[in-house]
Amino acid sequence: MNKQTPTAAPFRDLREWLAHLESTGRLAVLREGVPLTHRLAAIAKKLDGRQAAFFPAAGGGTVPVVSGIMSQRSWIAEALGVSETGLLARFRQAAEKPLPCQEVSAAQAPCQQVVHLGADVLKLLPVPTHSEHDNGPYITAGLVIARNPVTGVQNVSINRIQVHSGTHMAILMLPRHLLAFYKEAESRQQALEVAVVIGVDPLTLLASQAIAPIDCDELEIAGALHGAPLPVVKCQTNGVHVPANSEIVIEGRLLPGVRELEGPFGEFPKYYSARERREVIEVDAITHRKQPIYHTIVPAEKEHLLLGSIPREATLLAHLQRSFPNVLDVHLSVGGVGRYHLFVKIRKAHEGQPKNVICAAFGAHYDIKQVIVVDDDVDVHEPQQVEWAVATRFQADRDLVVIPGAQGSVLDPSTTVGQHFADGEAPPTHLQGLSAKMGIDATRPVVYHEHVFTKVRIPGEAEIELANEVRVGVRINWQTGTLQS
Repeated sequence: MNKQTPTAAPFRDLREWLAHLESTGRLAVLREGVPLTHRLAAIAKKLDGRQAAFFPAAGGGTVPVVSGIMSQRSWIAEALGVSETGLLARFRQAAEKPLPCQEVSAAQAPCQQVVHLGADVLKLLPVPTHSEHDNGPYITAGLVIARNPVTGVQNVSINRIQVHSGTHMAILMLPRHLLAFYKEAESRQQALEVAVVIGVDPLTLLASQAIAPIDCDELEIAGALHGAPLPVVKCQTNGVHVPANSEIVIEGRLLPGVRELEGPFGEFPKYYSARERREVIEVDAITHRKQPIYHTIVPAEKEHLLLGSIPREATLLAHLQRSFPNVLDVHLSVGGVGRYHLFVKIRKAHEGQPKNVICAAFGAHYDIKQVIVVDDDVDVHEPQQVEWAVATRFQADRDLVVIPGAQGSVLDPSTTVGQHFADGEAPPTHLQGLSAKMGIDATRPVVYHEHVFTKVRIPGEAEIELANEVRVGVRINWQTGTLQS
């Protein structure tokens, strides 16, 4: 089911991708009216990695919900029209050569077929409550699009958004581009215009997670992934441009100087983040297709982790190869929540090189907490092979690198251990996410005696096709030891 032939043309919208999943047995249609609180997420999690889940009339409303649409690495490669081995190269190529978007009129934009001014989010949209201790319904698959107040260039990201009421939503912004835009607008006592886009094609969804410079519009990377400029349309109530073929758009403003409590929420490390005062979006309008489809991502499951990890892998590989051309591949493991644990494959030429690679990887992204460097005979996408390399090629007294007190992920709960603050108070920003980094050199020596570090293999094993070797419909007569048809 998961090994599909690469497709020739990209999918232009969410519906084309869902139809493709359905035609290949990878879409489960659930019964109507599944409750939005916990039940919907529980069912989607059960199907995670096997089938996408389609919930008609979710919560008793009229709008269906879909989840798990990108929950296998092979599915993402398929959407890109490449093999899994070509996935990072294809994304990297698009990130390096983005295509400017093509603006279309409202009449040409399916996402503006229906316009609601002053709409109530909770009455109009089926926003689920996912995890046990989540503090209410959350938008988890919304592409948040905003413009740099200085340059006007857009940024796209996915942020968790708690829907407090029909017109107010609290948002978590990590110290990245969207937060920088907001702080600039707030310093001018201005609101930051935003759009929250729900239900896009798989390539635009993937592009939203690119690790790109601050004035690179991820929608242009989406265009490059499509091989043609992405059609966009200007919002009805602000100047933000959104994918024209999307399902739903929430238009609003991030208000200056306004904070509301948000959380707890079950995040990608599979723990709850604390309840804290966050910035607030005031909703001005909702536009959508006729009979729209709502997309939700179940937090900390495969769709969530893969969408974050694959664009990061492409960026990390490019970063490392600039200094180390013999870096062959990288992988952010699912066990390391697609963010914290990086495996790096190299063709080792010098005994000190793995440690240099480790240091470069830590500098590439502050989320990375552990780096394991392995040789070119190890598949970094197979955790058992990486563990085997650590078990047989690593000695802690010579091959371990530890860097204490570095900047790490603010969502890693272990970074707050030992810090004491008043009840209900978060650590100040400059103390959040303090983390120790660990690097493991699990490579064999460049020179070694005879076959001491030669990986055992049997000649011809890679070429064996079991379908050609195993006989079907044959039984053994255990009295005589002969075969029977």
